[in-house]
Amino acid sequence: MLLYLSEVLTQYISGFNVFTYITMRAIMGALTALVISLVFGPVMIRRLHIRQIGQTVRDYGPETHLLKSGTPTMGGLLILVAILLSTVLWSDLTNPYVWIVVGVTVVYGAIGYVDDYRKLILKDPAGLSAKAKLFWQSLGAAAVAVILYRLAEAPYQTALLIPYLKDVLLPLGVLFIPLTFLVIVGTSNAVNLTDGLDGLAIMPTVLVGGALGIFGYAAGNTIFSEYLGIPFIAGAGEMMVFCASLAGAGLGFLWFNTYPAQVFMGDIGALALGAALGTVAVIVRQELVLVIMGGLFVIETLSVIIQVASFKLTGRRVFRMAPLHHHYELKGWAEPKVIVRFWIITVILVLVGLSSLKLR
Repeated sequence: MLLYLSEVLTQYISGFNVFTYITMRAIMGALTALVISLVFGPVMIRRLHIRQIGQTVRDYGPETHLLKSGTPTMGGLLILVAILLSTVLWSDLTNPYVWIVVGVTVVYGAIGYVDDYRKLILKDPAGLSAKAKLFWQSLGAAAVAVILYRLAEAPYQTALLIPYLKDVLLPLGVLFIPLTFLVIVGTSNAVNLTDGLDGLAIMPTVLVGGALGIFGYAAGNTIFSEYLGIPFIAGAGEMMVFCASLAGAGLGFLWFNTYPAQVFMGDIGALALGAALGTVAVIVRQELVLVIMGGLFVIETLSVIIQVASFKLTGRRVFRMAPLHHHYELKGWAEPKVIVRFWIITVILVLVGLSSLKLR
């Protein structure tokens, strides 16, 4: 929106031309989302307190979590509002990828909202049933997969890029659709599983989102994409603005979500953010790099799968509790130690993923 205004004002004041650059709009997007989060965060927390929309702690969880009971939840709404407003203000609204990633964020946010609403307001412990949740997630992911497939203008835009190997692209053809489906649904649920400690999920989301924004900028630039040996995706550069907005909104939310948390994001935030990351990764053709950078999400998800499979097959548990962060809590690690160490792991993995831009 403001891009068009700056283009008009540039005719009269040349200095406004700076706002036509993606990099500048990404910076402004991050700052805008950050300010929205910081300004409206306290207001949202007070309203959630008044309406008694608080966290319900499971009896079989770590005992230290009993203190979290009643902490305002559904704070993810703040993140989504900040991201969406900032994106609409600073993005090129003629770009189809912008609306695709915005649409995914809204749809998955709505799924999370229904689940949170049933659990926290209607006091239904089951919330949205697993089958219903997966159905709506699948429907949204399938729609995005088909749209992105139809938008592809060349075979390489639907090929699977193998990181660290020069000019190695595996043509997928129509298999691009199920891959996209799995990436979006998988990432959405992986982030949701990771969201179990104060700030544990939001900081890795910010880090991975910021890195994907760099990939988007490179993929959308003919010179950079050719130099780095990655597929050129016309319009993918706008993903940098979206990812910067996500990072700004996430950092603003972390101000209130850091230990001890004043608010939790709930499914409305976790499901939407995970789906957004997965969609951006598909757009910029970095699905495998997402697996590397989002390794924490992958490990947390695998710990749940391993725990369930082991218990059903052998009657024994591999971990003291799943997801993995609870295992370390029960081993005696203080919650802040678990959180910070998992953040450090994510920083390392993101740097490893970013190195694939040059190491080929």
